[in-house]
Amino acid sequence: MPITAEHCPAPVPPPGSRGIDEILAAARARLRRLDPERAHLAYRAGALLVDIRPAAQRAAHGVVPGSLIVERNVLEWRFDPRCPARLPQAVDYDVPVVVLCQEGYTSSLAAAALQDVGLHRATDVVGGFVAWRIAGLPALGPTPLHHPAPLASPVNAGWARR
Repeated sequence: MPITAEHCPAPVPPPGSRGIDEILAAARARLRRLDPERAHLAYRAGALLVDIRPAAQRAAHGVVPGSLIVERNVLEWRFDPRCPARLPQAVDYDVPVVVLCQEGYTSSLAAAALQDVGLHRATDVVGGFVAWRIAGLPALGPTPLHHPAPLASPVNAGWARR
């Protein structure tokens, strides 16, 4: 029988630590989250729709046309108006930013992090890209990731004819 987390007792958490469910709830309590339709309206009205999903998820599931692709690992640097690595769109702290991830979990944490940077209008999409697609909102793809051509097999390369 494989050992899984449910078969092991949970360790005693260090004093002052919070579980991910608490962290997520605290992040969401600070946000005015948007359902996909309202997020689409905000985007059409000028909000930046920022897709933080990794390339593999975007390739496998699709993208929102016109969304700004900024992977999660660099998000704060790209949107902090005081950072030299910021994007041209990060002009001030009043920029409306709507963060999109696959299912609406990571985006809540990311939007709260942008609020920590000072972008007080940052929020996210309830249900993420999955809900966006279900709502029938504009989306492209999926598109397969570019993979180099496979190496020639010995049979195709003529090696087997020797």
